[in-house]
Amino acid sequence: MSRVAYVNGRYVPHRQASVHVEDRGYQFADGIYEVCTVRDGVPMEEKGHLDRLERSLREMRIDMPMSRAAFSLAMRETIRRNLVTNGIVYLQVTRGVSPRDHAFPTKKIRPAVVMTARNAKAHPAAWIEDGVKAITMPDIRWGRCDIKTVGLLPNCFAKQAARENGAYETILYDDKGVVTEGSSSNAWIVTEAGALVTRAPSNEILNGVTRLELIKLAAAEGLKFEERSFTLDELRRAREVFVTSASSFVMPVTQVDDKTVANGKPGAVASKLRAALMAHMDAQVAAAK
Repeated sequence: MSRVAYVNGRYVPHRQASVHVEDRGYQFADGIYEVCTVRDGVPMEEKGHLDRLERSLREMRIDMPMSRAAFSLAMRETIRRNLVTNGIVYLQVTRGVSPRDHAFPTKKIRPAVVMTARNAKAHPAAWIEDGVKAITMPDIRWGRCDIKTVGLLPNCFAKQAARENGAYETILYDDKGVVTEGSSSNAWIVTEAGALVTRAPSNEILNGVTRLELIKLAAAEGLKFEERSFTLDELRRAREVFVTSASSFVMPVTQVDDKTVANGKPGAVASKLRAALMAHMDAQVAAAK
């Protein structure tokens, strides 16, 4: 079956989907996006993703192009038309089409909306059973990483470095040696003292929807939790390291650069949180059926 894309109110064949050459998303990365996990045909954490989409649009001073109900309907129809069972649905909103000028258009223009959906393969069992490798790099991104903008070139450089080094992810750090996040994930550690730690939300990280849900799940599991910054040294000495995102779920990291994390096996906390997250997603599917 051919894939289908949603483009500005129309469902069109994926291979024919296009936006105008002067769309500001194409010329200036003047837009935002969201990626939702799809499980058994149901978008996960839909409210959280739409909350963040609205926030990003406000921060970018882009008008909400449609109601939340309309977004939800278009997402689900895009999922349905693409026969997506387990995968992702991608949403993107740009400021719209306007003659090229760095400054925002003086005349009101209509934001452009596109959506795509596709099935995705399950993570290899070895990643979950044995963990994955991460490398570290300086964080060279802009100062508003809290906005989920389509301007991702530094993230692409970091992800490419991971791929070229046989790693799953690149964990970024600032000029003081403090970890910010992964190239497409939030970073977590379990300290030598047994505390679960992830960085507090700020302009320097994206407040991940999966991250927010895991904080709730950690509380329900009775885990000791600290929302604070941690250093590269703490990362390398940690009892456990893992990364989280809508597509990674909870991914255990057992090697950072050339150093093995603890005993080189996924830890109990990451395993417990992954299981809790999967159960939480199953509950969302059951509620939607």
